[in-house]
Amino acid sequence: MNQKKSTRNFLVSICLMLVVFSVLSGCGSNSKSAENSNGAPAGDKKEEQVTIKYYNWDNADQEIGTKAMLKEFEAENPNIKVEQVILVPGNSVEMLKKLDFLISSGEAVDVVSVPSEGSVVERAARNALAPLDEFYKAEGLVPEDEYYVNPKIDGKYYGMQMTAGYQFVLLNKDALDEVGLPVPTYGWTWDDYRDYAKKLTKGEGVDKRYGSYFHTWQLYMNAPAQTVMKDPFRYDDGTTILSDPTYKYFFQLRKDMESVDKSAKPYADVLAAKLNYRSEFFSGDAAMILSGSFMIPDPGNTEQYPHDFKTAFAPVPLPTQNALPKDYEGGKYFVGGSQLVMGATSKHKDASFKLMRFMTTAESESRTEFSGSKKSDQNALIDRLIGDNIDKYDVDSLRNTLFGPDIKYLDATQIVTKSSSDLTKIIDDGFSKFMLSNDSIDDVQKWMVDEATKIINEKESK
Repeated sequence: MNQKKSTRNFLVSICLMLVVFSVLSGCGSNSKSAENSNGAPAGDKKEEQVTIKYYNWDNADQEIGTKAMLKEFEAENPNIKVEQVILVPGNSVEMLKKLDFLISSGEAVDVVSVPSEGSVVERAARNALAPLDEFYKAEGLVPEDEYYVNPKIDGKYYGMQMTAGYQFVLLNKDALDEVGLPVPTYGWTWDDYRDYAKKLTKGEGVDKRYGSYFHTWQLYMNAPAQTVMKDPFRYDDGTTILSDPTYKYFFQLRKDMESVDKSAKPYADVLAAKLNYRSEFFSGDAAMILSGSFMIPDPGNTEQYPHDFKTAFAPVPLPTQNALPKDYEGGKYFVGGSQLVMGATSKHKDASFKLMRFMTTAESESRTEFSGSKKSDQNALIDRLIGDNIDKYDVDSLRNTLFGPDIKYLDATQIVTKSSSDLTKIIDDGFSKFMLSNDSIDDVQKWMVDEATKIINEKESK
């Protein structure tokens, strides 16, 4: 009996020792597995690597800068690889068509650069884009504090401003000096512009220098609507702006500068010859041109645009007192620019948002356009764009034109216009009717208002 008891006690002791050993081994094993080979906690394990696609319409020059920025992003985010996809080089209109095809085919679209607020809204309305609200909230960001323009639909954010596009007037400084005109400053009007154009015009025939050149874009059909109004198509109450007094004023100004003053090249000639606006200015054929901040590098690019004069800059002229826009905000300017959007089909939305924030806020040496971020150092970019070609710029006039003490910019419109392409066509057709025929401005404006109202009632109320 004692022998059996001893045997039983021995077996119990052995079992207890095995239990203790296995517990200790388990603890040791868990402790060991909680560290990597460097002794770091397992929670610091490298994040899963993902690859996302960034779609755009870069031309050859822009592609170089984009590649450099993406390389910087990948260095800061080694777990994210970015594949750049140039859909249609240098052509945003055709790029958007190709993008829409990709979206409709169900392709997983991560991040896309689109040219405007309107192009964001059109696609968000079709549920092609992912809202950004949850990502902003997670980062503790208020979009209006971060960017100038924040496209929204039904209270949700869909675009992140990549670039800021500013308008201004470029002037041949040598031509100004020749006729004794000072570089215009904030507060000059379109009547003043017309007067400058008359004084800057000289010569005849092929040797003629026009005081001004107007290209074929909508910007040149009603500059006030494009530069001092929040939305180029509709008032804050949603009705068409084509009834605005600026249309009657500016259409007539354009026609008078061509036919009466002979200070602007005729619209018919511009269309027929398919003229290049950069060439018209830098060749000396025109002394002034309304354009945008994308042209800042051009005066220094004498290889592509040979010229020997200095370029000065002036703010866009303000409307005259007899033709103030209905929703005018006292001389504040519109700011446009491209937007980044996230596809609703993206499988890597966190990584996509990281890329979007980097591309819109990084103070990169590769940046060639003004950032849409309100917190960026815009003057540093001016210095970089000018580079060593300072002799071709009136630098003070450029800085004052963009960021001088009198220069203020409009907030984003709260109007969401889905039918921008249809309304653009009405403006184009109306302008051509007036410039190329004997139709009166009153008849043309009435036709434009009627057509635009039909479109708005049909498409914007849905």
